[in-house]
Amino acid sequence: MIYGYCRVSTLHQHEENQHFVIERFASNNKINVDLWIEEKISSSRKLNDRQLGALLKNLNSGDILITTEISRLGRSLMEVMGILQHCLERDCQVWTLKENFRLGADIQSKVLAFAFGLSAELSKQLLQERVRESLDRIKSTGRKLGRPHGAKSKTSKIKNKYEKYTELIDKGISNADIAKILDVDKTTVYRYQYQNKI
Repeated sequence: MIYGYCRVSTLHQHEENQHFVIERFASNNKINVDLWIEEKISSSRKLNDRQLGALLKNLNSGDILITTEISRLGRSLMEVMGILQHCLERDCQVWTLKENFRLGADIQSKVLAFAFGLSAELSKQLLQERVRESLDRIKSTGRKLGRPHGAKSKTSKIKNKYEKYTELIDKGISNADIAKILDVDKTTVYRYQYQNKI
């Protein structure tokens, strides 16, 4: 199957331009797009929250994914490389029109995928090493890591206003209104009720 993928980041943008570019390319090359995937969502959202994530899970050998440019797939280099690696493993092709990029089963694609994989692994190791160094540096100053022992939770704001809180509950006031009256966030009220099984 041939998939056309269009994505814009905000509701104020329109994917028609991308659709038109892919459609014109398909017409000029005498190919037919079998299924269109169009979404309005930021590429910073998790891949599983995007329609692209579902599409990637359903790709089969020989499928082709066409998009206008590689940045439509993801914002970070690592995410894009992961998507390309996934497609290679499934023996699928990715075509981007702006960059005239073709990821397929040829030796160049395999070398590229190896480079992508190596780059991802190095990046992960470097990040872990930087985190470890930072934690060691903080520990060497005598500072303790983690949440301070006995740190007050946000729900203590309600404990301090318990009488007012119970009065509002007895009157049947909604949690949203209780939050406004007590000058706390609505989630603080819910958390307090959950912790105290109210």
